[in-house]
Amino acid sequence: MNKHQIKGRLKEAAGEVQEQAGKLVGSEEQEAKGHAREQAGKVQKTAGDAKENLKDVLRESGKH
Repeated sequence: MNKHQIKGRLKEAAGEVQEQAGKLVGSEEQEAKGHAREQAGKVQKTAGDAKENLKDVLRESGKH
């Protein structure tokens, strides 16, 4: 697991909490910000996943 995967998961979770809190208090602004943060976290986690997959492929091919 690399730092992008960890940070992405944390950002995704924080965004979900913020989005739900926004819904709870009726703040569309906070809900939207939370959703955006969640999506950014998913992108960052996906980038980290791709990096890990590339490392695995290189390791298996003997090039790393």
